[in-house]
Amino acid sequence: MKKILKIVGIVLGILIVFLVAAPFLFEGKIIKIVKSTVNKNINADFDFTDADVSLITSFPNASVIVENLSIINKVPFEGDTLVYAKNANISLPFMQIFNKEGEPYSVNSFSIDGAVVNIYVDENGKANYDIAKETTNEAPAETPEKTDAKSSSNVSLNMQKYEITNSKIKYYDEQGKMYFELTDFNHFGKGDLSATKSELDTETSGLLSFEMDSVNYFSKNPIQLDALLGIDLAENKYTFLENKAIINQLELVFDGFVKVNENNQEVDITFKTPSSDFKNFLAVIPEEYSKNIQNVQTTGDFMVAGKVNGTIDDAHIPKFDVVIQSNNASFKYPDLPQAVNNITIDTKIANETGLMENTYVDINKLTFKIAQDVFSAQAHIKNITDNPLVNANLKGRINLANLSNAYPFSLDTPLKGILDANLSTAFDMNSIEKEQYQNTKNSGTLALKGFEYSSEEMKNPVQIANAEVTFNTSNVSLNAFEAKTGQTDLSAKGSIQNLLGYMFNKETLKGNFTLNSNTFAVNDFMMEETEAAPKDKEENKEKPASTAGAKEEELKIPSFLDATIAAKASTVIYDNLQLKNVSGTLIVRDETVMLKDLTSSLFGGNVAVNGSVSTKTETPTFNMDLGIKSFDISQSFQGMDMLQAITPIAQALKGKLNSNLSLKGNLNSDFTPNLMSVSGNALAEALVSGFDPEKGKMLSALSNNLDFLNFKEGETKDVKTSLTFDNGKVNVKPFHIKYKDIDIEVAGSHGFDKSIDYNATFNVPAKYFGKDVNNLLAKLNDPDAKNITVPVKANIGGTYSSPSISTDVDKTASALTQKLIAMQKDKLINQGSDKIKDAISGLIGGGTAKDSTAATGSKTADSAKARKQEQVKNAANDLIKGLFGNKKKDTTNQK
Repeated sequence: MKKILKIVGIVLGILIVFLVAAPFLFEGKIIKIVKSTVNKNINADFDFTDADVSLITSFPNASVIVENLSIINKVPFEGDTLVYAKNANISLPFMQIFNKEGEPYSVNSFSIDGAVVNIYVDENGKANYDIAKETTNEAPAETPEKTDAKSSSNVSLNMQKYEITNSKIKYYDEQGKMYFELTDFNHFGKGDLSATKSELDTETSGLLSFEMDSVNYFSKNPIQLDALLGIDLAENKYTFLENKAIINQLELVFDGFVKVNENNQEVDITFKTPSSDFKNFLAVIPEEYSKNIQNVQTTGDFMVAGKVNGTIDDAHIPKFDVVIQSNNASFKYPDLPQAVNNITIDTKIANETGLMENTYVDINKLTFKIAQDVFSAQAHIKNITDNPLVNANLKGRINLANLSNAYPFSLDTPLKGILDANLSTAFDMNSIEKEQYQNTKNSGTLALKGFEYSSEEMKNPVQIANAEVTFNTSNVSLNAFEAKTGQTDLSAKGSIQNLLGYMFNKETLKGNFTLNSNTFAVNDFMMEETEAAPKDKEENKEKPASTAGAKEEELKIPSFLDATIAAKASTVIYDNLQLKNVSGTLIVRDETVMLKDLTSSLFGGNVAVNGSVSTKTETPTFNMDLGIKSFDISQSFQGMDMLQAITPIAQALKGKLNSNLSLKGNLNSDFTPNLMSVSGNALAEALVSGFDPEKGKMLSALSNNLDFLNFKEGETKDVKTSLTFDNGKVNVKPFHIKYKDIDIEVAGSHGFDKSIDYNATFNVPAKYFGKDVNNLLAKLNDPDAKNITVPVKANIGGTYSSPSISTDVDKTASALTQKLIAMQKDKLINQGSDKIKDAISGLIGGGTAKDSTAATGSKTADSAKARKQEQVKNAANDLIKGLFGNKKKDTTNQK
């Protein structure tokens, strides 16, 4: 006995050692075999990043755990990921780890976690999941209850259980215009799948989304399916034995079978609600909207029943007939004051031929009543997949306030208003897509009164006093629209040409409107978003005071709108501007507003605008031509940052401005111009009646540097100039301005960053250069001297707030003084020459003149000659003293 126990102990020890060591001995072989076997049987690349083999955890089976498993398509879907899984666990019989390559393997169980399956069918009907390689040998038919028969591949499924967790399945059929997605997918199954006939017990849950032909039927609706399936592998038939499905909160039971044939599938399934309680209707609605329906009071019934039977192949779908009915039902939520009564539903969704295009929907009757308001609808849709034909009628009145009193809507503020509808429409989608709206038939009216709505996406509540719309075949007429929001009031009329094309085919909405307003505040339509705080104080300093830490306002021109609007407004408020008597045409198209012949009274004058504003690019842009007439200079330059930037000195001028401006550039998020991006040109005329140096430090600085300037004594002058601006810089061509009798020529440039670089030449009359110069002018006693002017040059730099002035006034004054002295000398020399000439002439004349008294003696003649010589001497002396100094009084001969 001891010997036997010893042998058993040795065997167990060897077995334990083997179980521990085997994974290390055979792991490489198994991994190689798994990759090789799978890749040999599929037309795709199968791979994984890491693998582990264990014999202990699943003994007597071997467990292969792989991470980051992937199946990548080859042509024609090369590079597309068909399957990805975070990890997968496959269990196979222990002894098969000794199999040679090519020998069969059987899978007993598997589990997958974090899988993503992407199934795609292109427009030609080719599917990316069709990756199995064709086999040349057919497997022999087998009929025993149990079979270990090999399939054409080297892997057989003898599974007892399987599990898929935290996964996603996506299916897109481009040819059939169908999209299916199942997220948060968890599926569990157990049963002996190695038997020809067996039962598989499954549990499934997930969130279902389904869209077909651009119509959304489910959007992340919760589903649950508990199904016991009878499996017949010999006939490839799967029968629903005990089954229950839950969609949202609606419970369905069903039975039937699906049989997979070589070229098609046979389907025969029936389903229905297990009860007829009207709560079933509320259960169809997603719980997010219907809330808790357990305590809802209901009367009447609601039933969903249907059947699906027929063949599925390349040309056919199963026939089906789904009926949804309710009679004289009602419901009332316990916390709400109103009930919804007189509910009648009679709807049928069916296909009687098995051809997709023959599917139709009949809403024969849909009515309900809230308080005293009754609403009814009918609709018939057929030929759904080919060219849907729609015929619908809506009629009734709804007090919008009663909706939230009867149903738990999630609204920040309750709705208000009365909606009256009486509409009929009949159209086919081909006509809509081809814009053949003459083939549509629309009639009826829609009216809304006393409507009020507000939300976080709107700056102010919208109040619609009255809106009336008439529908007809060619267009939709807006007969009346009276609304108010914030300071803004609106009154509009017009027409829309293709409302159906916009609603069903995402076409551009076209229209023509007239719009009138007493007050239109642009800021009422701008939403504010808090800008992120700057990282530090230094960063904040770099930002302009108007934007640092401020709020951003965003406005986007709709891309779907193509409208012409003839607008008039008594007052338009834009930022800090108030425009009066505004009129013009706005053309909205392609995310752009074009302004045509827009005129307004502004700043005591008038402005005419033609141009455009666009939000088509990420940064909004503008391109404008402005005609300005008789603007009050002071008002306009205080009210418009753009004018301040273009001509900063003008804010210190008094008078009127006429100008033609062409400019373009980018807009900030609040639709104010980004000055550093603006470029253009301007031709300006200013009628200056005075100056206010206190508003212009540059004028004050000039006054301090030039004594002859006193801008408080300005006179009306006409100033004309032209300028260009680009890259944040304004270049001013030379222009002239008169200040009293001083002609000033100015030229240069300044930047939108408030830098200055100007040159000014003052042609200054001599009389402005002080007492000394005026004394010289008086000595000259020459009328022409009063017209003498000299140029004084001034260089102006620095910034608007801190200008720097340099002039050559001292040098010019000194030069003027020298010039006047020279003129006086020339005059004196000329005067002295005349005296000398007279003296010499007299002297010469005295020597040649005849003596009138013959009796005069020689003594008398000598005395006359001496007097003449003294006169010439005195005249010359006076001239020299006059040129080089003042005469000194002769005191020696005074007595």
